[in-house]
Amino acid sequence: MKKLLICMLALALLAGCAPASVQEPEDGKLHIVATVFPAYDFARAAAGDLADVELLLPPGTESHSYEPTPADILKVQSCDLFLYLGGDSDQWVETILEAAEPTGRTLALIDCVETLEEEHVEGMQEEVGHHHDEDEDDHDHDHLGTVTEIDEHVWTAPANAAAITRQFGEVLAELDSANGERYRANAEKYAEEIDTLDGEFHAFFDSLPDRTIVFGDRFPLRYFTEEFDLRYYAAFPGCSTQTEPSAATIAFLTDKVREEGISTVWYIEFSNHLVADAIAEAAGAETAMFHTCHNVSPDELAGGETYVTLMRGNLERLRAHLNER
Repeated sequence: MKKLLICMLALALLAGCAPASVQEPEDGKLHIVATVFPAYDFARAAAGDLADVELLLPPGTESHSYEPTPADILKVQSCDLFLYLGGDSDQWVETILEAAEPTGRTLALIDCVETLEEEHVEGMQEEVGHHHDEDEDDHDHDHLGTVTEIDEHVWTAPANAAAITRQFGEVLAELDSANGERYRANAEKYAEEIDTLDGEFHAFFDSLPDRTIVFGDRFPLRYFTEEFDLRYYAAFPGCSTQTEPSAATIAFLTDKVREEGISTVWYIEFSNHLVADAIAEAAGAETAMFHTCHNVSPDELAGGETYVTLMRGNLERLRAHLNER
């Protein structure tokens, strides 16, 4: 209800002031707005110096609780290209797109690659409103989970990230045909960097006798685990609004860490990692952060971090911790 009221207020402001507020860039460059960091980073790489790319989600902000301002909505309405996830965490976008009549092109990341459904794996905290009966339809999968809605975190698989980057290059070439080959070349160069990193991840995981990981946190990494054939356990699904796991979930994950000799319990960026700490302390393990690249901190953005640098950092931490087993 709160989000709906904010959107209604913003749309009312649009009706009253949009014509006076929307201005074309003086330099003639394309104006691209992206809701989340991966879309921003891929677009920035494909655009180079030919377009202005803006990150709508403020650095350090939790996207699942984000509420747009009237100024944000004006940006969406007036930009040449609007990039967004298309999943449950930015449902506010659909309201804006239906009511604000954007003047430019819109593209959802989940429409760029093949999607998977979010899983509820063994031991994971049950979401309020979701029930997983034993006689539900099973799917042939090592994770032995039941499915819920589409998992929107498509970029966590590097192969998807490279494909999205290449598609962004094509879209920009369509919007600015005079510079089409430059957009395609920029996109291809960055996609090849991601492909190289993807190969390094594959080589690393192929060297491991056991590919089991435990997250004492939300788990927005299903595409990552699918690409590299990992077995995982986690406290919550990727888009969970829950922050307090049950005693049964804590006990299950702690037992898994002990029984399988797992050296590290993982958590994601911007997490208070209290759940991971509790599991690790009880099981005699360490903790480490896996950066999902969903958003970045102000320092990371100012420091020039990219999808490639953040994912390479993940690879280095995985090498350090999984090789301990």
